[in-house]
Amino acid sequence: MCLPVNAHYRDEMDGWTEHVIWWHVYPLGFTGAERVAVDGEPVPRLRSLEPWLDYLLDLGCNGLALGPVFASATHGYDTVDHFRVDPRLGSDEDLRWLFEACRSRGVHVLLDGVFNHVGRDFPQFRDVLEHGPSSRWASWFRLDPDAGGPDGFGYRDFEGHHELVALNHDEPEVREHVVAVMDHWLGVGASGWRLDAAYAIPQPALRAISDAVRARHPDAWLVGEVIHGDYPAFVHDGGLDSVTQYELWKAIWSAINDRNLHELAWTLERHDGFVGDFVPMTFVGNHDVTRIASRLDDPELLGHALAVLFGVAGVPSVYYGDEQAFRGVKEEREGGDDAVRPAFPAGPDELAPQGWPVFHTHQELIGMRRRNAWLAGARTSVDHVANEQLAFTSRAGDDAVTVLLNLADEEHRFDADREAQVVAGAGGADPWLVAARSWKVLR
Repeated sequence: MCLPVNAHYRDEMDGWTEHVIWWHVYPLGFTGAERVAVDGEPVPRLRSLEPWLDYLLDLGCNGLALGPVFASATHGYDTVDHFRVDPRLGSDEDLRWLFEACRSRGVHVLLDGVFNHVGRDFPQFRDVLEHGPSSRWASWFRLDPDAGGPDGFGYRDFEGHHELVALNHDEPEVREHVVAVMDHWLGVGASGWRLDAAYAIPQPALRAISDAVRARHPDAWLVGEVIHGDYPAFVHDGGLDSVTQYELWKAIWSAINDRNLHELAWTLERHDGFVGDFVPMTFVGNHDVTRIASRLDDPELLGHALAVLFGVAGVPSVYYGDEQAFRGVKEEREGGDDAVRPAFPAGPDELAPQGWPVFHTHQELIGMRRRNAWLAGARTSVDHVANEQLAFTSRAGDDAVTVLLNLADEEHRFDADREAQVVAGAGGADPWLVAARSWKVLR
């Protein structure tokens, strides 16, 4: 198996992370929770995930990546208490129950850590609002006493969202708080953390946090949300195991829509360069982007996108509903995420019948991935590229799979004479002949 050079991740890839495939759920939306936090007794909505755990396993996944579950004012990313479950989702006991329900099925749980910013009702910031820059907690934030405004002072927020108050990660107490939160929930049953907006946290602070957490939980997997920037630096300098591979996400749907597979070929070469250092978290959908079935101009080409996702190195993630061809467009406005964060029914039997063919395509490709677990750290090379055809091979030692994509309206035979077996996609006597608008994976 071809492994990354990062020493810690090399050890991890010999363990559970080599085999994990995440099903990503945004809990507040999935469970139909209120948009705004309300007073009252906790509602145990997290327990409504129970019938979906077997569905997750039927899909072929063995990891549950949860969006925010901690107390917040609205959408979960304006946290007010990292040590308390959002009452709209239940109590701490309900989250512990979910950890155990997952553990009993061999399912890992990834938590979403919103540690770059907090909500205005975060207790330390409430004290700042009351006492101003003289507050005991003023150093936790980046204040501007001369800015004026309704609060009497200004503060740095997250990308212009005034209700999201940026933390000051140069303050040791802030870093200690983050470590304490991560340590607590890893001790309770989580397997790792997704660090929200990791690209906005200084890398020395990330390193200090990750080193402290790693010392206590050496098997924890830490992945940072990084959209743009130097991906490897967040691993080497920030101490993370992985980052979100937005470059590949964009190239997959863009190349298919534009009938320009040269773009995807170029991105696959960059992706292979990353794999020399670390194994990225790969995806074609998440809680922050338009769903892949809506993003593609021709949703019938969804299988092509999935063949790429599961045919290259990475730690794959499937966003809930994408496996049922859910549609939804993200809009840049208040409430613009609602369409991509919908409620799910009480159980799988209530899903619409038209989504199951896409579910079975996911099953087929995830099954292929499970039979070839070495793909997690494989190296990929492009064999052939044209505007509407692409062939690439992922290898590790003597093992190899080749993915063939044909976007054209006529069949295409790829120029290869070696023997091969079709392990996913449409079969046929000639494994190198791909029907119009079809795909194959060969072993």
